[in-house]
Amino acid sequence: MKAIAKCKNFFKTLSEKLKALPKKLSARFAGAKEILSQGNGKVTASMAVMGLGQLLYRQWAKGAMFLFVQIAFVTYFILTGATDLFGFFTLGTREGNAWYGVEGDNSVVMLIMGILAIFMIVLYIAIYIANVKDAYRIQCAVDTLKEPAAFREEAGALLDKSFHKTALALPVIGVCVFSILPIVFMILIAFTNYGDTIVPPALVSWVGLENFRKILTLGQFAPTFFKIFGWNMLWAVMSTALNYLAGLGLALLLNKACVKGKAIWRAFPILAYAIPGFITLLGFKFMFSYGGPINYYIQQGGGEAVGFLGLDAKWSARFIGLGVNAWISIPSTMLLATGILSNVNTDLYEAARVDGASAWKQFIKITLPYVLFATTPVLITQFIGNFNNFGIFYFLRDGLNIDGYFLASDTDLLINWLYRMSIDNNYYSIGAAISLVIFIITSVISLAVYVLSPSYKQEETFR
Repeated sequence: MKAIAKCKNFFKTLSEKLKALPKKLSARFAGAKEILSQGNGKVTASMAVMGLGQLLYRQWAKGAMFLFVQIAFVTYFILTGATDLFGFFTLGTREGNAWYGVEGDNSVVMLIMGILAIFMIVLYIAIYIANVKDAYRIQCAVDTLKEPAAFREEAGALLDKSFHKTALALPVIGVCVFSILPIVFMILIAFTNYGDTIVPPALVSWVGLENFRKILTLGQFAPTFFKIFGWNMLWAVMSTALNYLAGLGLALLLNKACVKGKAIWRAFPILAYAIPGFITLLGFKFMFSYGGPINYYIQQGGGEAVGFLGLDAKWSARFIGLGVNAWISIPSTMLLATGILSNVNTDLYEAARVDGASAWKQFIKITLPYVLFATTPVLITQFIGNFNNFGIFYFLRDGLNIDGYFLASDTDLLINWLYRMSIDNNYYSIGAAISLVIFIITSVISLAVYVLSPSYKQEETFR
């Protein structure tokens, strides 16, 4: 009920936040208005030609650097940038023909190069704004009879006051190239018809929201999507709750003073956690197979072999997946909870016992709120990890196609279906659309849970 009340309160205050948004934006652009209204001719010169204002103020090195950046960008844009940007919108106009030796446009390469061109334009705009701000900063220093900072001083600050910028420059560039660019590429692929029979040298084209319409409404994809999505949500909630509560319970049990040999008992779950997950999964797959040890003993007892992971084994395979995931994940939760429980103020329990609180009341009112407060971000991470847990059912039941599912089985998660659609069957655009849907679902749930959690609302409570 509290969560519902918080949600209602959020939507009630949403209109006020939207009304205050123009004021916040105007405050952000106040600096730009000041430069435009009070900047002198040298600042205007920097607006026309990067670095010109600095050169007029005799800031030779800095002005030359800004001027070089503008010349380099203009050269890049003339030689290849404009073509790449045009290709981003068209994705090619000339189709190749291997029989006649005609080399056509590669739509995928053009898309990547177009994204890179947009990145270069954004970077150039950021440097251009920095150039104008720097020229105005010099003007303010001169107008107040101060000596503008020399280039050597500003360069030295990059190793002192602004060292964080120097240290983060390379990681930021790496994240942009190796993380953001592939993510943007994947998102944009979801709005094309790339895949199935339309792969280079065939020309790819933009199709807007067509792939999402196929997933949600088309008979070939929609039933499978909603079946897998329902099971995926159930799996994520059940596995996260099971792993968290079982790990916390194990930590509470091993935290009891009456338990002897705690180090030994803790070692067994840690060993299960330390073994690589795919080895554990393959081991469980063998155990529950037709020729595995479990069916062996069933047959020795006079029974028939059971297909725990077979074509008709819907819920038995799902429960086995939950159990295997718990076997792998509970130890990490236990270790986390053990460390948190060691920091709980024991005076709280003593006071609760004096007041007559039972062990269950102490757990509900003291232990659980404290642990939840400290572990909510981890709990959200575990939920996302379970929602996108590719390995569990890939190793347990890979390759099964069940009736009523399109290229999937009844234990596949969305991430498994995405893999089958894109990697095994070349439905790249559909796979990209599914991955975008996964991202939206997990991000909305994660943000909502975190904003409504005590970890966000009551940060000072447990300090």
